[in-house]
Amino acid sequence: MVKRRTETMDGNTAAAYASYAFTDVAAIYPITPSSTMAAVVDAWSSKGKKNLFGETVLVKEMQSEGGAAGTLHGSLQSGALTSTYTASQGLLLMIPNMYKVAGELLPAVFHVSARTLASNALSIFGDHQDVMATRQTGFTLLASSSVQQVMDLGAVAHLSAIKSRIPVLHFFDGFRTSHEVQKIEVLEYDELDKILDHDAVKAFRDNALSPNRPVLRGTTQNPDIFFQMREAINKYYDTVPGIVQSYMDEINKLTGRNYKLFNYYGDEDAENIVVAMGSGCETISEVVDYLNSKGEKVGLLEVHLYRPFVPEYLLKSIPKSVKKIAVLDRTKEPGSNGEPLYIDVRNAFYNAENAPLIVGGRYGLSSKDFKPNDVLSVFNNLKLDKPMNDFTVSIIDDVTHKSLPLSEESINPTPEGTIACKFWGYGSDGTVSANKSAIKIIGNNTDYYAQAYFAYDSKKSGGLTVSHLRFGESPIKEPYEITNADFIACHNQSYVNKYELLAGIKKNGKFLLNCIWSEEELGNQLPASLKRAIANNNVEFYIIDAVDIAREIGLGGRINMIMQAAFFKLAQIIPVEEVGKFLKKEVEKSYGSKGQNIVDMNNLAIDKGFGSMRKINVPESWKTVEDAKTYIDPNMPEFVEKVILPMNRQEGDKLPVSAFNGREDGTFPLGITAWEKREISITVPKWNSDKCIQCNQCSYVCSHAVIRPTLLTCEELKNAPAGFETVPANGFKNMQYHLAISAQDCTGCGICVVSCPAKEKAIDMNPLAENRDKYITDWDFAKGIVSKDIPKNVAATVKGSQFLKPLIEFSGACAGCGETPYAKLVTQLFGDRMMISNAAGCSTVWGGSPQVSYTTNEKGFGPSWGFSLFEDNAEYGFGMYLGVKKLRTAAQNLAHEAINNGVSTKVEEALTAWLEGFDVSEKTRERADKLTAVLAEEKGNNELLNKMYDNRDYFIKRSHWIFGGDGWAYDIGYGGLDHVLAAGENVNVLVFDTEVYSNTGGQSSKSTPTAAIAEFASGGKKTRKKDLGMMAMSYGYVYVAQISMGADKKQAIKAIIEAENYPGPSLIIAYSPCINHGIKVGMGKSQIQAKDAVECGYWSLYRYNPELADEEKNPFILDSKSPTKDLKEFMMSEVRFASLYKLAPKQAEELFVKAQADAKYRYDKYVDMAKR
Repeated sequence: MVKRRTETMDGNTAAAYASYAFTDVAAIYPITPSSTMAAVVDAWSSKGKKNLFGETVLVKEMQSEGGAAGTLHGSLQSGALTSTYTASQGLLLMIPNMYKVAGELLPAVFHVSARTLASNALSIFGDHQDVMATRQTGFTLLASSSVQQVMDLGAVAHLSAIKSRIPVLHFFDGFRTSHEVQKIEVLEYDELDKILDHDAVKAFRDNALSPNRPVLRGTTQNPDIFFQMREAINKYYDTVPGIVQSYMDEINKLTGRNYKLFNYYGDEDAENIVVAMGSGCETISEVVDYLNSKGEKVGLLEVHLYRPFVPEYLLKSIPKSVKKIAVLDRTKEPGSNGEPLYIDVRNAFYNAENAPLIVGGRYGLSSKDFKPNDVLSVFNNLKLDKPMNDFTVSIIDDVTHKSLPLSEESINPTPEGTIACKFWGYGSDGTVSANKSAIKIIGNNTDYYAQAYFAYDSKKSGGLTVSHLRFGESPIKEPYEITNADFIACHNQSYVNKYELLAGIKKNGKFLLNCIWSEEELGNQLPASLKRAIANNNVEFYIIDAVDIAREIGLGGRINMIMQAAFFKLAQIIPVEEVGKFLKKEVEKSYGSKGQNIVDMNNLAIDKGFGSMRKINVPESWKTVEDAKTYIDPNMPEFVEKVILPMNRQEGDKLPVSAFNGREDGTFPLGITAWEKREISITVPKWNSDKCIQCNQCSYVCSHAVIRPTLLTCEELKNAPAGFETVPANGFKNMQYHLAISAQDCTGCGICVVSCPAKEKAIDMNPLAENRDKYITDWDFAKGIVSKDIPKNVAATVKGSQFLKPLIEFSGACAGCGETPYAKLVTQLFGDRMMISNAAGCSTVWGGSPQVSYTTNEKGFGPSWGFSLFEDNAEYGFGMYLGVKKLRTAAQNLAHEAINNGVSTKVEEALTAWLEGFDVSEKTRERADKLTAVLAEEKGNNELLNKMYDNRDYFIKRSHWIFGGDGWAYDIGYGGLDHVLAAGENVNVLVFDTEVYSNTGGQSSKSTPTAAIAEFASGGKKTRKKDLGMMAMSYGYVYVAQISMGADKKQAIKAIIEAENYPGPSLIIAYSPCINHGIKVGMGKSQIQAKDAVECGYWSLYRYNPELADEEKNPFILDSKSPTKDLKEFMMSEVRFASLYKLAPKQAEELFVKAQADAKYRYDKYVDMAKR
C-alpha cells in the first residue's frame, strides 16, 4: 500500500472530516460531547473549505435538537444531503423526526458521540444509552471503536445512506473516542468522490419536493393501507448489510484495513469469546493477544453494523469451536431480561445447532474506565462451569452482588518503547489545550504513533484535569487512562496534599512540579507519601515556578505554554530548537485572533519554560519518611467522609454500590462544598480593617461567597482567637464588625479588590502560605458566630443583605463568574424557603455536580433544588409550584373547615393569622412556626387538626424560582418559558445572560448580540439580540427587570425583591460576564466590565412593574442613564468582538456599525416607554 497522509486529530474532528465531504446542509444544536463536530464543520465552512460537490457546507444552529431534526428533515425533502451531530438527551429529542426520516427513505446521517442519559443524575460522559434508545426508529446503526474507525466508517455511513436510502446513525464513544486524539490516516476527498454513487445522489435530488413536479408527502392513512405500506419498505432494509459491506470493502482497498459488519479477532479455534462494540473492543483485543500468547483460545467479535442486525453475518463470523460467549453492553435497561446487544446475540443462536452458552454483562457506564484487568475478569468468568449472567465489571456491587471479582493477575499490554505521560492540571490553566498541542506536535512532526485523552469533571473551569499522553513506535490501542507513567507533571501545588500524584510512576521516571516553594521549603510542604514515591522509585524530580513567570509576563493564571515547554525540554522527544518553532507556530494558530500582544507573551512563556526548571536532589531520608497523622473533623457528615472525600481524592471508582444505599433516586445532601477546601489559589484576599468603610461590596460581588461580613457581640468576641481583628460596627449599636475570609475556598479572581471603593484599598491579595493557619483559625471561629437578625429595611440594601448567610457557597464556578453573585444574593434574601428549578448549563454544574454548593442556615432550612432537562426547565419549575400550590390549598381548606367546626381560641387565632398571611412572604416563617407549635400542643384526637399538623411542611409561603442561562431562556426552553409566564402564576425566573451557551463551549444563542464571534457565528453574528424582556412585557402582567450587578448594585437588589414580592410571574434578566467573552483585563474586573456595558449603552437597566399600572402610573422605569462611554471601545475590550477585526476587518466594521445602531434603537425605545 502507498503510504497515506496522516494527521493528528480527535474523534469528533475525524467524524466532521468524513461528514463534511458529503454534506450540503448541517442542522445543529450544541450538546456535550458532540458540539465540536458541528463547530469544526462551521469553522471549515467559514474558511471556504469545499465538499465533494465543490460547495461549502451551510451550517444552521437551531433552538433545540428537536428543531435541528425538523430542519434536517425539511432540508432532505428539498434535495440537500443533510447531517447533524448530537448525543444523549439531544438525540432523544430527535427520535420523532427519526421515524419520519427513515419512513420517507431520506439519506440523513447522524454522527453521535454516544453519551449517558440523565436518569437519577445527569452525566456528560460516554456510554451507549442514547443510541440504544433509537434502535427502533429504522435508522441504520453503525459503530466505530477508534478515531481511525470514525474517519473510515464515518465515510461508509454517508456512502451507505445515499445508496441504500436508509438514514444512518454513526456512533462512537463520547469522550473516550470523541475527544481522544490519535495520529490517523486521512481519507482524501478525491478518493471518496470516486466511490460515491453519483447516480444515487442525482436520484435523491430528482426525488425532492419541487413545484416543478409537485407531489404530497406525509399523508394521513387509514387501517386499509397503512400496514401494507410499512411492509413495502422491507426490501430497502434487506439491501443495507450488503451495501454497507461493499463500502467497507472500498475503504479496505484504499487503506489496507479489513472492515466487516462483524470483525472477528483472535484464535481461529477459540472456545471463549467476547462480543462488544465501541472503544472497549480495543482493550479487549489487547487482552485477547495476551491470553492467546499464553496458550488460551479466546477471541473478540467486534460489532460494527448493529441495525439492521443480521444474525447470518454474525454466525458466519464466529468460529464453530466457540463454547461460551460473553456479550458486553455499555448501557443499562432496568426491567429488561438483558441488555440489547446481549439479547440480539442470544436470539441469533435460537435454533442453532450446538449453540454456545451465552451470558451478558454491563461495563463502562458514564465513561467508567474499562481496563485490561476488567477484560480478564470477563474471560475468567467464562472459564467457570456456570458463568455469571447479568454481571457488571469495573465496580464493586456489594448490594445485588452482580459484579465480577477483579482479576488477581495484573497485566500491562502497552507495547515496548511506548512513552506514557500524565499531567495533573487545573481547569482554565491551559493544561488541556497545551497537551492537545503537544500531542499534535509529536504526531505531526515525528514518526511516532500518538494518543492523548483528557479526563476532567463537569466544571467549566476550576476543576481537576488529568491529561494522558502516549507516544511510541508501535500502534497505540489503549482506550483507558494511564496507570504506569514515564513522566508525570503536576501543574497546581495544592494537589500534592490531595491526590496520589505519583501512583504508578515507573522506576527512574520524571516528575515536574509547578510550585512557589524553594528547594529548602519542599521538605516541609510535600507529604510523606509523595516523598517516598519519589525516593523509592528513583524519580528525577524537577520544580518550576510557572505561576510567578506567568504573572511577570502578564498571562495571569495561564501557565500552559511555560509548562509545555518544560515538558518538551525534559521529554527530549524533539530537539529544543525545533520544538520551540513548533510551539510558537501553535501559539500563532491558537491565539493569533486575540492580538499580537497575547502571541508575544505566550512566545516569551515558551522561552522561559525551557530554562526555568530546577532539578532537586532527593534526600535519602525521603525513602522512609512516615505519614503525618490525619485529622478528620468530628463534625464532618458521614456522607462527606465516606463518599465525597474519596471522590475528591479521585478514588470514587473504589466506592462500592452500598455507599449509595438510601440515595438510589439521586438525592444528595446540601452543604457539601464547605468540606472541600480546595486551596486552588496561591493568592487570597487580606482584610485591612483600618481602611475598611464597611460597605460590604466585596462580599456582594464575591463569586464564591468566600467573603462574609460578620457582626459579633462583645461577649462573643471574648472567645475569639488571638489576633482576630474587629472594628466597631457602623449602624449596629454595641456590635463589632469582622470581615471573615474562607481563604481555602478562594479562587483568587481578585474581584473583591477591584470592587472595593475605599480610597486606600481595604482588601488586597496576599500569598495564602504566609498566613494560612491564621486564615483557617479566624474562619473557623467566624463561621460559628450566630447570624444576627437584620431589620427588613436594612436587609434590602447592598450592605445589609451581606449580613445574611448566603445559602450557596464555594461553588465550582469559574473565578470571577458573573452568574453566581446573583444566585447568592437571591439565597441570602429568600433562601430559607426557596424551591429552585434549574436548567442544564453552567448553573447546574456550579450548583450540584455533584459537590453541592447550596447549603442551609443554622436551623437547617435552605433551598430545595431540582433539575429535570435543558428544554423543560420552566415547565418543571411550574410543576413544582403547582404541586405546592395544590397541597397548600388543601391545608388552607382544612384550616377553614377546622375554624367552622369550632376549635379553641388559641388554635383559632393561630389559624386565622396564618390564613390572613397565606400569600404574604414577610414573616411567613414566624406564622408557620407559631401554627405548628399550637397544633402540636392542641391537636389531641381532632382529626382535622391532625391532618393540618401532618401538612405543616406546607405552612410557609415558598419562594419559587426558575434558574437558567440564555441558551435555555432564549432558545431551547423559550416555548415553555413563554407559556409559564403567560399562565400568570406566582413564579420567579432568573436568567443568567452570558449571551452564549457557556457550558458547552460558547456557542451562539439568540441572546448573542450583533458582531459577536461565537461558535456557529464564527464570522460574527449578523442578527440583533432577541429582546426577551420586551416580549415578556407584552403580556402586561409579568414583572420584568433587566439588571447588571456591576453597574448598579442597588437596582439589582431592588428588582430582585420587587420580583419576589410581585403576586404573579416575574422575569429577571441578569447581565453575567463570562470567560467566553474574553474580557481582556481578566475576569477579576468583570464587575467593572458589567458597569461599562451599561454606561456605553450596550446593556440597559429597567424595571417593568404591572402593579404601577394599577395606580395609573407608568409601569416601565428606565434605571440606566443615557450612554456616556463609547460602545466600540467597550466591544474592543472583549475578544468575542475584537477578534472579528483581525479575522475580517471590513465585515467587522459593518457589523460594529450595525451593533451601534441596534444599541441606539434599543435604548431609544426604552426612553420612549419611560416617557409614557
